[in-house]
Amino acid sequence: MIPISSVIESREQHFLEVKDILEQHQFALGGNWDYDRGSFDKPLDESHKVWLRIPFEVITGHIDNDDTDNEALIRMGKPYVLKHEYREGNDPEASVRVFGATFDQFQSPSNPDAHIDPSWVNRAKDAVHEVERMIIH
Repeated sequence: MIPISSVIESREQHFLEVKDILEQHQFALGGNWDYDRGSFDKPLDESHKVWLRIPFEVITGHIDNDDTDNEALIRMGKPYVLKHEYREGNDPEASVRVFGATFDQFQSPSNPDAHIDPSWVNRAKDAVHEVERMIIH
């Protein structure tokens, strides 16, 4: 994980406004969001192993990805770049569920803090600068 300094850090803004802006720049609400925190994630590579993440916490209200009438206010955190390396093929730790007897096919990263090439960091910085221009108009 490599942090990127940004003027959006600690900025407070309405959740839906930030979400709309970031979705226009290929960000998505990260899958690990909760009603009081989350992140906006953007893949930097085609294989979706290198990511730019902008974390946030909810100051007032709560977020819901499907809620179009949402007054939640969020405070953005420090953006960072991360790289996940995944095992190729079957996950040896896959588990059988009691009901349905299907395999859990979502793997944990084999190295969640893999080395990040400086070119990805530069690409992430460019994306952060673009976000800054859009959010701080």
